[in-house]
Amino acid sequence: MRIVYNMHILYHLFISLYSLALFLLSPFKKKASLWYRGRKGFFRKWKEFDTGGKNVIWIHCASLGEFEQGRPVIEEIRKSQGNFFILLTFFSPSGYEIRKNSPIADAVCYLPADTPSNAKRFIDTFRPWMAVFIKYEFWYNYITVLNRNKIPLYLISANFRQNQVFFRWYGSWFRQILHKFSHIYVQNDDSLQLLRSVGIKQVSVSGDTRFDRVYSIASAKPDIHVASVFSEGTFTIVAGSTWSPDHSLWTRYMNATGHDVKLIIAPHEINENEINELTGKFTLPVIRFSRATGADLKTARILVIDNIGMLSSLYSYGRLAYIGGGFGKNIHNILEACVYSIPVIFGPRYFNFREAVELVSLGGAFAVESYSDFSSRVEEMIVNNKALINAGNTAGSYVKSRTGASNYIVEEIMKS
Repeated sequence: MRIVYNMHILYHLFISLYSLALFLLSPFKKKASLWYRGRKGFFRKWKEFDTGGKNVIWIHCASLGEFEQGRPVIEEIRKSQGNFFILLTFFSPSGYEIRKNSPIADAVCYLPADTPSNAKRFIDTFRPWMAVFIKYEFWYNYITVLNRNKIPLYLISANFRQNQVFFRWYGSWFRQILHKFSHIYVQNDDSLQLLRSVGIKQVSVSGDTRFDRVYSIASAKPDIHVASVFSEGTFTIVAGSTWSPDHSLWTRYMNATGHDVKLIIAPHEINENEINELTGKFTLPVIRFSRATGADLKTARILVIDNIGMLSSLYSYGRLAYIGGGFGKNIHNILEACVYSIPVIFGPRYFNFREAVELVSLGGAFAVESYSDFSSRVEEMIVNNKALINAGNTAGSYVKSRTGASNYIVEEIMKS
């Protein structure tokens, strides 16, 4: 009992210190400033909140990635017969600032810091009929207030691992949070078994809604004129969410290759210094997306994407994809490329992503550990058309066979 009480105190101390730190950093750090200013005067801004008589379904995402994961669920809710008001909240500026005007929701805002008073005022203000948290959101006070008010709360597309605090000997305080969810929809059987091993029974396997999202994007067949002109008639490779170690591989390869190939490269971080540094390392003709003209697109060999928001559609113009981040902390989303039935290559740090592990095993994706490894694999995909097609078909089939989670989740929560 004393451990639980102490954890409660420590949690609230952490929330207070975290908020204070962002306040102190706000004059110097843009993200901290956005986080602080976005919450300043929050309840005054939303004092006159009105749904027009509709039932509020609150969808909470940590950031942009979780929004993309939750989006197909929101779309399925919109298709249902209910008269719902969608309230979408974000924790991170990187999600809110990009999607604050999203037409998919009726209202979009930051989530105030998780203090007891904020949680109570938030629920009193918006009075949600139902709440849906995406993947990893475990805010103690919000969850407690929802539970106390008997408001159904669902965690979707959740993914649990043995090393998480819930499964440690000292994790009892954190496990109590899981008990407060009305139901938890997990991505795989491993997560199901982990939760059941600690007494969480309100859980079922639904799959991962990211598969529905990427399949929906691909089905829409988005047209990006610049990419279409650039890639026409040429073996084009799309390198997405790349970092400095990835850039080193690609500048070295493209500067040396004798193949008639083109590269579309989309850095993970967009700023002038990094874009200029990247373009300056290529010896071949390079063009930036924002400055592209028809004539230049025909002669350029490298197209550098200097904006955000289009990467998931850019993969449709490639015959081979490279996913960045694997030579750093972790790879980024590989499904956005796989859905177009093209093989993917990435660095050695991919084991936290089940789909990457499974696709490497199936032969639809390839992990590389060095430049030699990397260049050999790219060469094979360029010269061996049969291997390219087989690997691509494997990747595409893998994604298609795992769609349907969003429809299942919405059907289940609407029946509850």
